[in-house]
Amino acid sequence: MDWSSIHEDIERLIDTIPWFSIVSGIHLVLWLAAVFHALLYKRDPRSALGWVAVSLLFPVVGPLLYYMFGINRVETYAVRFSGRQPRRLKVGYERGAVLPNAADPLPPAIIPHSRIAEAANRICTSPLVGNNRVLMLKNGNEAYPEMLDAIAQARHYVLLASYLFETDRIGRKFIQALADAAKRGVKVWVLVDGVGEFYSWPRASRLLRKSGVTVARFLPPRLLPPTFFINLRNHRKILVVDGVKGFTGGMNIGGRHMVDPHKKTGTVDVHFSVSGPVVEQLVRVFAEDWRFATRQQLALPSVDHVSCGPVFARCIRDGPNDDMDKIALVVNAAISAALKSITIVTPYFLPSPGMISSLQSAALRGVEVAIILPEKSNLRFVDWACRNMLWEVVQFGIKVFYQPSPFDHSKLLVVDGVYAQIGSANMDPRSLRLNFELNMELFDDEIVKPLALHAEQLREGARLLTLEEIEGRSLWVRLRDALFWLFTPYL
Repeated sequence: MDWSSIHEDIERLIDTIPWFSIVSGIHLVLWLAAVFHALLYKRDPRSALGWVAVSLLFPVVGPLLYYMFGINRVETYAVRFSGRQPRRLKVGYERGAVLPNAADPLPPAIIPHSRIAEAANRICTSPLVGNNRVLMLKNGNEAYPEMLDAIAQARHYVLLASYLFETDRIGRKFIQALADAAKRGVKVWVLVDGVGEFYSWPRASRLLRKSGVTVARFLPPRLLPPTFFINLRNHRKILVVDGVKGFTGGMNIGGRHMVDPHKKTGTVDVHFSVSGPVVEQLVRVFAEDWRFATRQQLALPSVDHVSCGPVFARCIRDGPNDDMDKIALVVNAAISAALKSITIVTPYFLPSPGMISSLQSAALRGVEVAIILPEKSNLRFVDWACRNMLWEVVQFGIKVFYQPSPFDHSKLLVVDGVYAQIGSANMDPRSLRLNFELNMELFDDEIVKPLALHAEQLREGARLLTLEEIEGRSLWVRLRDALFWLFTPYL
C-alpha cells in the first residue's frame, strides 16, 4: 500500500473542501440563533445589542460566548425545581418580578407612610411585620463579637450564608465557633457562594466540612459538566440562630472588615442585629437558597415570636429568577414617594436609566437628594464607569459626596427620615440584575433616625463633587471612563 499516495489524495480532498463557506455558514446560523434569542428574551437593549455585536464580530466564538454567559439559566432551573410547568422557549426568559394581583392591608401604624408601603406590598411576597428590634453594628469590630456570641449561645440550629467567607484569623474564629456548636449537638448549616469562596485559600467550605459542619456551595463552577452560572452569584448575608436572633446587612466574613480608624485601614461597613417576627423571613430566604443549592428541604422548628420592639420590617428578595427587579422597583417607589430628602450610601453607583430619571424627578420637585460614594473603591473600573454618568445627576442639583479612605462598603437608603433600606444590594446592574440579593426595609424612628444620623456623619467627613470637576477631566481620563461605562450592564 502506497501511504504516500493516500496521504496526497487526502490532502487534495481537504484542499477541495470549501472551508470558508462552511465556517461562514455555521457562523451565520449560530449568529442568527443568538440574535433570535437576544431579541426575544433580553430585557436590557444595551445588553441585547452588545451580545448581538459580539456574536457577529467573533465568528463561531461569539455565539458560543453568548450561549455560555449571556443566557439566564437560573430562572429555568428554579422553575423546574419548584415543580411549576416551564414556559415555552423557557431558556433565558428574563421576565422580571412577578407581582401579586392584590396587596395585603397595611398595619395602621404604617398608614402615614403608605405611599412607599403600598407599593412595596404589591411588589414583595413577604408581608410587612411589626414588633421587631433592629440595631446597627458598625464594622466587624462591633458585628463579629455579637455574631460569634450568638453562635456560642445557639441551642437548636444555626443558619449562615455569606458571599465571602475568608479563612483568615476572623474567618477561622467563625469556623471554630460553628464547629463547637455542631459538637454540642446544634444543627449547623452553612451556605457559601461557589465563586466568592475562592477569594481566600484554603477554601472555607473545605475547612468547615473537616470541622464537622454541614456546608453547601451555591452554583459552584465546574468543568464537567461545564457550569454556565459564573455570572450569577449569591450575594446575600444571613445569620440566624434558633429562629430568634438574626443578622443581615452588607458585611462578609473576614478580617477586611476590622477597621483601624487611626491607620485608615480595613473596609468600613454596617451590619444589623435583628430580632422579632421578621427573623422568620430570613429563615425562609435561607431555606429556599439551601433547597436551590442542595435540593434538600430543611426541617426547622417553628418559633413563637414575642414583641421585641416597635420596628416594622420586611425582607425583599432579588435575583435572576422570579424575584428579578424587586429591589429596584421598591427603591424607585421610595424615591418617587419622597417628600423631603433621599440619602443613598453605596460603594458602587451605576443606576439604571429609570432610576436616574426617578432621582432627577425627585430633585426637580424640591427633594434634597444626596448620594455618598467612596472616592476610591476596591473596583477602580467601576469608579471610572460611575464618573462617566455622574453629570446626569449633578447637573440636576443632586449632591454627590466622595468619602476618603478607608473604603466604605455600606449600603443604605433613607427617605424622609421615616423609611430605610439596608442589606446586601449595591446600586449597580450586578446587584440589581445578576446577583441573588437580600434587602430589608424598615419603618420606625428607633432605627431610621440613627441611620439618618450615620449618613449625615458620613456627609460631614466627605467632599462635595462639583460639575466643574466632572467636566474638567482630561481627554484621556474621559475616554477611559467612557470606555468602562460601555460595560455597565456587566459591572
